Formats: sequence, structure tokens, C-alpha cells
Amino acid sequence: MEETEARRCSRCKQYLPCAAFASNTSMPDGLQAYCRECAAEYYRQRQEAKGKKVRKKAPAPPGRERCPQCEEVKPHSEWERNKSSSDGWASYCCACRAERNRVSYFKRRYGLTPAESDALVAEQQGVCCICLAAPAAHVDHCHEKGRVRGVLCFSCNAALGQFKDQPDVIRRAATYVEGNAWKPTLVAPGVYQLPS
Repeated sequence: MEETEARRCSRCKQYLPCAAFASNTSMPDGLQAYCRECAAEYYRQRQEAKGKKVRKKAPAPPGRERCPQCEEVKPHSEWERNKSSSDGWASYCCACRAERNRVSYFKRRYGLTPAESDALVAEQQGVCCICLAAPAAHVDHCHEKGRVRGVLCFSCNAALGQFKDQPDVIRRAATYVEGNAWKPTLVAPGVYQLPS
């Protein structure tokens, strides 16, 4: 079907150019039965009947999009591409999308809301629980039980991960750093005795 041909909308009964209809491969002519405006209105009515709210699409100048979270109109350079969306751009700007992903990650991974995470950091006066020097930025948790233990700096959190959360290994490391170097004694092939 050519772009210049007109087509009748099944809902508003108007003859409109084919560009006013979204594609639908299951239809014989490859276009939806309703024009874009009628389809949007029909969708809005269905969602409201379910008790859901549909945000209105705000107009933006060419080369720009409006973010529904920060409500700013930003250039496409501040947006990520999304092939599955109708306009080819993500729903939220990069900054808002990153914040939404961070909030979702902390809730899913640790069960923490942003307020609870901020409260943990404030409880520690903003510093790492272990080194008491660097800013607290990484949530530390028990890998066996999933319980959140506190908020650490990157280095201390990585160190615990390298020690695989094994207290005896961490104690030996502390003893080693304090200058009490020791070496295990070989008592049989592959069998070592640790000093007491």
C-alpha cells in the first residue's frame, strides 16, 4: 500500500493517510484498524478501567525527548537507544534510568530502599566500618544468609570478598600484617600443621 493512499479508521470513521496508522502484520494490509490517536485513546480507556494511570506523552521539539521522571526536555545525546520502543529511544533519560536501576538493584539484591541505605551510612557517620577512613559506599552482606552487615569502602569490601568471608583466614592475615609471620610445618606429603 502506498503512503499517499487514505485509509478509514474503524473507530473515528475518518479517512486518514496510511502514516496515521501503526503497523500490524496480522492485518491484511499490514496496518492497525484504529488510527494512532484512536488506538492511544482506546488504550488509555482500558487502563483507566483497570484502575491504572496512563501518563500523557508531552510534546518535545525534534532531536529532544521529555523525561517523565525529572520532567526535563533533554537532547537525544542524553538518552539511550531502545529498538523496541515506538520512537527508538528509552523511556527515561540516562541519569534517571541509572538512578531507577540503582534503586531497583538495591531492593532486589539486599531488600534495601534508598532511605534504609542512607540510614545505614548515617549510622556509621559516613565512613567504612573496617578502615574508619574511606567513605562508605558499598553494601556488604553475608553470602550464606544474605543478611546486610554494613556499608564499606571499595577496598575493604573487595578484601572481604578475596578472603571469601572466612574469619580464620582474616585472623591469620591480621596476625601476618602485625609482623607475626609464621609458616606451616610439613608433617606428611600434602599435610601441613599450623602453628598454635
